[in-house]
Amino acid sequence: MRFKGLDLNLLVALDALMAERNLTAAARSINLSQPAMSAAVARLRTYFRDELFTMAGREFIPTPRAEGLASAVREALLHIQLSIVSRQPFNPAQSDRCFRIILSDYVTLVFFEKIVERAAQEAPGVSFDCLPLADDFEELLRRGDIDFLIMPDVFMSTHPHTALFEDKFVCVGCRTNEQLSEPLTFERYMSMGHVAVKFGNMRRPTIEGWYLREHGLKRRVEVVVQGFSMIPPMLVGTERIGTVPLRLAQHFAKTMPLRIVELPLPLPPLTEAVQWPALHDSDPASLWMREMLFQEASRMGLPRAPEPLEAPGFDLVVQ
Repeated sequence: MRFKGLDLNLLVALDALMAERNLTAAARSINLSQPAMSAAVARLRTYFRDELFTMAGREFIPTPRAEGLASAVREALLHIQLSIVSRQPFNPAQSDRCFRIILSDYVTLVFFEKIVERAAQEAPGVSFDCLPLADDFEELLRRGDIDFLIMPDVFMSTHPHTALFEDKFVCVGCRTNEQLSEPLTFERYMSMGHVAVKFGNMRRPTIEGWYLREHGLKRRVEVVVQGFSMIPPMLVGTERIGTVPLRLAQHFAKTMPLRIVELPLPLPPLTEAVQWPALHDSDPASLWMREMLFQEASRMGLPRAPEPLEAPGFDLVVQ
């Protein structure tokens, strides 16, 4: 079909090329042969009077003209898919939808496992592709390549989002760590060896890392890991400490000899939020999943520091 001289099928090819940056992979993604995709590239170049892509080995590098077209083409195709092709009532019991969700290991352990368990009962054909935190999440949202992003609300972009649940940061160490047997002072916190988290290829610090950096403070970091869930195993049998959300600390303290103490930093509450692409705002499947997320989050309540327990593996020092 042509629209003002443009074969609209070529837009599908252009979108695939922008996503894959490889002729063979792009052709495969839209079920075209390699010769047919090569012909599509030639026709795109003729219509737009631009090379659109240059070669660097086997990778297609988009020109400024192609970069400028990419967003509008992607949004047009998503509008067609969500408003015309897929515009039908969503029946979770019969759906085989796969939701692509970016979330941390912490959120997976303390919250999202509840979603997976509930979905198994209400929508057995629905599946989840849980993705690690990415540096380019804004681009993934813009392109509609993910369905949801769950992360602290302070990092959210302009796409629709809403808060899910709150937590607080605490300090955690091995139960044998005598330096945690009394209220932890700021001076002792800064002098002790730390296991810290940095996220993604950009090695982004956590909220307490940002706080210390903003105040010109530097703690003694001895081990750097990729996620909060890696901190507790690195503390057992050592004198190191780590800063983690309370819900996660309590999760691991059930099976590890950990001591949890109040954090001597004036950090604000940690608010985890969910974000979705603006183009998915009225998508029935997205609406159904959002409602489930909100319902399960509402059942969590506010995090409460428990009373000290004598059970093995758990100690709490309340200041």
